[in-house]
Amino acid sequence: MQLSKKTYTGYREYPEKILQFGEGNFLRAFVDWFFQELNNSGKFSGSVVAVQPIAHGMADMLNEQDGLYTLYLRGLKDGKPESKHVTMDVISRAINPYADFGAYLKTAENPEMRYVISNTTEAGIAYDENDEPTMTPPNSFPAKLAVWLNHRYKTFNGDASKGIHIIPCELIDKNADNLKRIILQLASKWSLEEGFVNWLNTACTFSNTLVDRIVPGYPRERIAEITEELGYEDKQVVEAEPFHLWVIEAPESLQQELQFPSLGLDVKYVPDMSPYRTRKVRILNGAHTTLVPVAYLFGLDTVRESVEHEVVGKFLKDAIYEEIIPTLDLPKEELEQFAADVIDRFRNPYIKHLLMSISLNSWSKFETRVLPSVLEYIKRKGEIPQKLAFSLAATIAFYKGKRGEEAINLNDDAPLIELLKTSWAKYDGTDESFEDVVTSVLGFERNWKMNLNQVEGLTAAVTKHLTNIETLGMQKAIETV
Repeated sequence: MQLSKKTYTGYREYPEKILQFGEGNFLRAFVDWFFQELNNSGKFSGSVVAVQPIAHGMADMLNEQDGLYTLYLRGLKDGKPESKHVTMDVISRAINPYADFGAYLKTAENPEMRYVISNTTEAGIAYDENDEPTMTPPNSFPAKLAVWLNHRYKTFNGDASKGIHIIPCELIDKNADNLKRIILQLASKWSLEEGFVNWLNTACTFSNTLVDRIVPGYPRERIAEITEELGYEDKQVVEAEPFHLWVIEAPESLQQELQFPSLGLDVKYVPDMSPYRTRKVRILNGAHTTLVPVAYLFGLDTVRESVEHEVVGKFLKDAIYEEIIPTLDLPKEELEQFAADVIDRFRNPYIKHLLMSISLNSWSKFETRVLPSVLEYIKRKGEIPQKLAFSLAATIAFYKGKRGEEAINLNDDAPLIELLKTSWAKYDGTDESFEDVVTSVLGFERNWKMNLNQVEGLTAAVTKHLTNIETLGMQKAIETV
């Protein structure tokens, strides 16, 4: 028996108010869950029309189940494992614009349509010079949306009350600003009416966002167990952690319409999301990047076992609380609570997060996620943050390509791989050769956007830590910090 309207007795029908570009795991476990909760509260009555953003997608599979699917939220609550699930009925249907462009465009004619949500990957918000308004559909997401918005503008003769709140969730900075810029660029290229541009600027809103929830997705390994538990077959099951954070630079009108915070949901309506983005990048992402080479060379393989390890876990927590948090400007209590949540998320027993899976492109990640903390710490404290410097040394050691006798599969920018290979080939075991390796890496301006050897004391600190890692081994070297 497959999940559908016929088999799910609790099915509810709502008017279609949300157009959603993307039908994948993240949106179904994140944004759609927020709207489901709002529907459940009685403070909203609306459903989602999911638009398949690329030629090959999941629209047909979603429609086979009438848009229904099961969401499992699994993680730690008050330090104890908790797993619960809910049947989601917030999606009314899915549309594949490549198969039925008319049905896609028809949704713009719905007077109750009010919101556009998207998550088309980081590459989705991009300008494609080959897009034309006559294509069915255009190639890019911004062009598809521009055509849809223009059709709505014409359908309602520029009625300001039929404007749309546009809330992109792609993981790029200023996602809404970039999306609007491209749509206006297309409007100019396509010579669309000046009235449309005015309507876009005055009747529609574009809200930059920051989204945060780990969504492992379809639980392939335990689907038999889930099917037995549910009593029906669900091909669209999705798993996520309980933690959620949605930061939105929202106008007052949107805040009044979507009262997520009143339900106790962690949705923050703010005038500027920059501090929250910095907090996430420095603490959550920065902690991952700081941890990986240290824990892996220590002999560990997953994030959870690393965080729960007596030595490695303490190293990470000290790095966060003593060297990262002091570089941030939000209230200390708020930062420490976020850090505590991050540690709990890393300890989630339901998520097996391999260190090697997050080691990809470690150097660019260090530059964006950790280096700003290093430089800001030096600026504020006048000294080197030793644990972050130790992690930098561990990254250099990691890129030697060996954990004991085990080869490490290195995956990064080719010139950097070659630089490390050449530098380590010259290493002869002397103190001078350790410094030569460090100097070559810290001087690689293509990655750092500067010569880190010019940061007073950094080369010496990293060299000292690298020497300890290579001569003492990671398990003893970590004790020195």
